Amino acid sequence: MSTRRNFIQKSALGAAGVTLAPQISFGKGLSSSKDKLNLALIGVGLRGTNHLNNVLLRDDVNVVAICDIDERRIPIAQEMITKHGQKKAQVFGKDDYDYRNLLALPEVDAVIISTPWLWHTKMAKDSMKAGKYTGLEVSAANTLEECWDLVNVHEETGSHLMILENVCYRRDILAVLSMVKQNLFGELLHFRCGYQHDLRFVKLNDGKTAYGKGVEFGEKGISESAWRTQHSLLRNADVYPTHGVGPIAVMCDINRGNRFVSMTSHATKGVGIHKYIVENGGEDHPNAKLKFKQGDIITSTIDTANGETIIVTHDCNSPRPYSLGFRVQGSDGIWEVDGNRIYIEGKAEKPHRWDEATKWLEQHDHPLWKKYGEKAMGAGHGGMDYFVINSFVESAKQNIAPPLDAYDAAAWSAITPLSEVSIANNGEPQDFPDFTRGDWVKRKPYQWMKDTY
Repeated sequence: MSTRRNFIQKSALGAAGVTLAPQISFGKGLSSSKDKLNLALIGVGLRGTNHLNNVLLRDDVNVVAICDIDERRIPIAQEMITKHGQKKAQVFGKDDYDYRNLLALPEVDAVIISTPWLWHTKMAKDSMKAGKYTGLEVSAANTLEECWDLVNVHEETGSHLMILENVCYRRDILAVLSMVKQNLFGELLHFRCGYQHDLRFVKLNDGKTAYGKGVEFGEKGISESAWRTQHSLLRNADVYPTHGVGPIAVMCDINRGNRFVSMTSHATKGVGIHKYIVENGGEDHPNAKLKFKQGDIITSTIDTANGETIIVTHDCNSPRPYSLGFRVQGSDGIWEVDGNRIYIEGKAEKPHRWDEATKWLEQHDHPLWKKYGEKAMGAGHGGMDYFVINSFVESAKQNIAPPLDAYDAAAWSAITPLSEVSIANNGEPQDFPDFTRGDWVKRKPYQWMKDTY
């Protein structure tokens, strides 16, 4: 086990990925560098099989074990594995805790967790304690205690955790990050982001959209409606913040020279799910009598140590087109994803008039996308899934800190419990814990302009 000082020094190097020589191993399960990674997946539903497909396209990953309590998902995953020329994986899932037997397998180097939210922290903690390099789907935690658990177990065991936030690798996001790092926006001032996505319908096991099926949830629910809708019933909070705030946190170096300091949150009344149930199931449907606690639109404003503000919006229960609502604004210019527009002072075609952003995004296309864009396009979510898995695998093979680590998982996920308390107290400001225990001052920003992670 390394000392804390040495551990932090090594962690600061993690984002260089495969551009650095292999680092000393801190986890119990991996050697310092591997040609092939023995991977297990906990959760092989729609998201889990998406990850499975992407790792099977690689020649440096062996899928050795899978786990899911939904027995219908196992043959789907096994067929994918054998079609790609690998032998069938060991299977776990006889009960809720059979995943621990998977984690006990000595041959497993790394684990990807794609399960319902309430299991994320539990499974990630067990995985790190077992010495596995852990990839965790979003959001990573539901409570402040769970956020601290992720950080504490990471530091106690030396096992690495990567939050698998794919939007950080979206093509336009990385192009804007390139512009941020080249100071085209000037000194950063303000950001907007969020998760604005009508989720009242559900995805079936074959991945098709079933409009009207979201009337049923819980035990009668299908796919995500079996567990996700319950959060809207019981929690008035931004329960899914990381798709929006993750990319913004990278741009403004959160946990690496900057940090979230405080946040206020407000919620509208909640009418969307009730309206949907009545329209699709009738006024006499049992679920039409339920009172959903979550406001339809939740707005949080974050202050950072460096003086920026970030507005984060959660809007999943009302009719609307999909958008993450990104806006990046600095002393010299502004970019907005909605409208695909940009304005850079002194460089715009006309003063005080928006430019169409496409040419700017193409001009500043990130080295990752220039090099691997064609290969990535079939990976899912417009190609960004290829890059998040590549970053995870390459970091895990060397057992070095990933570019999106346990401190990021904690800080981004803390928005959920903090928003819940702020809303319950009429928008009262809530202080963010410093999950780095002061080390954000000296931690260096990741080298996101490298082309190999």
